[in-house]
Amino acid sequence: MSLANALTGSRIVLSPVFLMVYFIPDWTGKFGFASAVTCWVLFVVMELTDLFDGMAARAANQVSDLGKIFDPFADVVSRLTYFLCFTRSGIMPVVIFAVIMYRELIILFIRMLAIRKGFAMGARAGGKLKAWTYAFSGIFGLLYISIIRTDLFSGYADTVLFAAKGFFILSAAAALISLADYLLMLRKKYFSTEK
Repeated sequence: MSLANALTGSRIVLSPVFLMVYFIPDWTGKFGFASAVTCWVLFVVMELTDLFDGMAARAANQVSDLGKIFDPFADVVSRLTYFLCFTRSGIMPVVIFAVIMYRELIILFIRMLAIRKGFAMGARAGGKLKAWTYAFSGIFGLLYISIIRTDLFSGYADTVLFAAKGFFILSAAAALISLADYLLMLRKKYFSTEK
């Protein structure tokens, strides 16, 4: 396995670890501070692997069709994990989680259709913008949960929650815009009746 694919795969492995660590305080009534710190470490590692896996693939000249599918799949697993946690904690509205989840599942299906046509769909500009809104949603959502669990900087809790909800809304909007972009591209490039 290449270094790039190992970095990508680490996000899939770490996602359920993040979920378990996130919910330990809910299950035990303890370890709020340790859970918050560990979640931050896992979050940063997963986000950095998303940055470095592509760089590693390009540096080693190992950009592959597998990587074009594996990387976005790992992104979906990790980010839906964060958002599921936030939804369960009551800070991300269920409807926003649903929009994001359905978008991601539809895109995975579109990628499978493209593979049947002999193409591996890489990330598009709209998808990259969506990824940034997801990342900032993760940062502010986790920051709010950390404030609540550690009681540090509690005077900023309402401001951070407001910012988190704003990024959640932006994420849902970016998800829908990106989905429309993928659908138009798929129709034009792979299913055009003119070909």
